[in-house]
Amino acid sequence: MRSLVTGATGFTGGHLARALVARGDTVSALVRADGPPAAALARAGVAPVYGDLRDQAALDAAAAGADVVYHIAAIYRQAGLPDDAYRAVNATAVQRVVEAAARGGGKRVVLCSTVGVHGDVEHPPANEDAPLKPGDIYQVTKLEGERLGADAAARLGIALTIARPTGIYGPGDRRLLKLFRGVARRRWVTLGPGEIYYHLTFIDDLVEGFRLCGTHPAAANRTYILAGGEVTTLNALVALVAEGAGVPVPSRHLPVWPFKAAGAACEAICAPLGLEPPIYRRRVDFFTKSRAFDITRARTEIGYAPRVGLREGIRRTLDWYRSEGWL
Repeated sequence: MRSLVTGATGFTGGHLARALVARGDTVSALVRADGPPAAALARAGVAPVYGDLRDQAALDAAAAGADVVYHIAAIYRQAGLPDDAYRAVNATAVQRVVEAAARGGGKRVVLCSTVGVHGDVEHPPANEDAPLKPGDIYQVTKLEGERLGADAAARLGIALTIARPTGIYGPGDRRLLKLFRGVARRRWVTLGPGEIYYHLTFIDDLVEGFRLCGTHPAAANRTYILAGGEVTTLNALVALVAEGAGVPVPSRHLPVWPFKAAGAACEAICAPLGLEPPIYRRRVDFFTKSRAFDITRARTEIGYAPRVGLREGIRRTLDWYRSEGWL
């Protein structure tokens, strides 16, 4: 197949693009500028197409002839960005990608959304029909992107499949580096009791889930939660990281509320200045919001079957962090 991947210079998109090449797809990637990430993609057999998501002409050129477009690119969470910046990339650009795919003769668009559109899960595990309660501008605009994409796909007669991953980790990831490094260096402190649920997705399993979303006949115009096969508590996750790192399990716990208040204060001071707050409420939410999801729909409809267990995934991730000198 001919595939286009947006966001291929990032962690998730890069893994996906290289995996599709390995399976025999002809893969192109929309990238914003020439440089080391684009050169690395080219060496892996991915053809870079230079342009910006907000440039319709660049999107049209990239999508021309692609059978499937995997739309992975997004603004995740960055301090000091206005809401309009999130909306332009996470919402409006989704409609443009779908329109470009349709004009280019594409059969399907796979949109990488997030389980964050469900907000805090009150009755875990949640499935795709759980209430939609996005809690911040990232989650709000990802949900807007789902809706704009679905409207455009229905109007233009192209299939759209929405994938909602849980927390993604594996070699190449930096989002969980603070947890892994904190535990490995014996500096980790848990805020609160640590008994909230945490649900991770190893990158290799997620990439296969995306591929199934793009190729399985049953996936057309469906929404799937993609997650690992194991759900654990935060305490249990920390214990597994400690086991893999060969260090004692951290036992220090501190109350949540002082850090929540400090985060709000730091955001109020730093955001107008465009500075990254030393602590902010989203980081505190990591310790307080349960994340546990049901992947039955993806298992039964498209054969999604996570293969990398949590202990093995943690070991591989720790090995990569060590190889990079980050532990």
